[in-house]
Amino acid sequence: MTSPQPLLVAEGIVAGYLPEVNILDGCDLRLEEGEIVGVIGPNGAGKSTLVKAMFGLLPVREGTVRLSGEDITDRPAHELVVRGVGYVPQSRNVFPTLTVEENLEMGLYQRPKRLAERLRAIGELFPMLAQRRKQRAGSLSGGERQVVAMGRALMIEPKVLLLDEPSAGLSPVNQDEVFARIRRINAAGVSVVMVEQNARRCLEISHRGYVLDQGRNAYTGPGDELLHDESVIELYLGTLAKVD
Repeated sequence: MTSPQPLLVAEGIVAGYLPEVNILDGCDLRLEEGEIVGVIGPNGAGKSTLVKAMFGLLPVREGTVRLSGEDITDRPAHELVVRGVGYVPQSRNVFPTLTVEENLEMGLYQRPKRLAERLRAIGELFPMLAQRRKQRAGSLSGGERQVVAMGRALMIEPKVLLLDEPSAGLSPVNQDEVFARIRRINAAGVSVVMVEQNARRCLEISHRGYVLDQGRNAYTGPGDELLHDESVIELYLGTLAKVD
């Protein structure tokens, strides 16, 4: 699953929220076309910070981000959307007073002429969204709201989808639903970078994984290998200790 050049690359990323305080201290990430790449690590490791920096939501102090070879470091998020990068934040990712369909429409405000076509395509990918299109998003379950958020990000037909903690706060049943949807998104041709606290489930569906610790890359490798790596298991204690 390799291509002449990676689809998305972050190299040596240094970033943080406060002056002179770095959350990321030289992080690297590579996403090949067709992959799901999982990013796991302890709380405060810099996982969400990494995807925010890659999506232009946080200034990069050092390092570069490239999309298909083009330097996109610190490009504003709306420019990255035009270039085919979608992003789903961890929280407040739907407009609760709007209907499902209105939420989806918000994802295509830059290309309104394709609205009917994209609504139809997203409805075919996620039939639930078509069935609930007139229902207010705030009345949906947590898992259903996550699907709405992912559907809205997919309205632009992204090459890359960045997901920040998609299973956070969800019940086990809703988590299963969300991870199944992520597999389906990937099968439809979208490459995915997924930040997750549920390390086991994340690695189970990831082609490759990155383990961050204190703002740096601690381990990287195929998802199934990391899932059974003794060093990773030791780092996560109970989180991964129950792997069969």
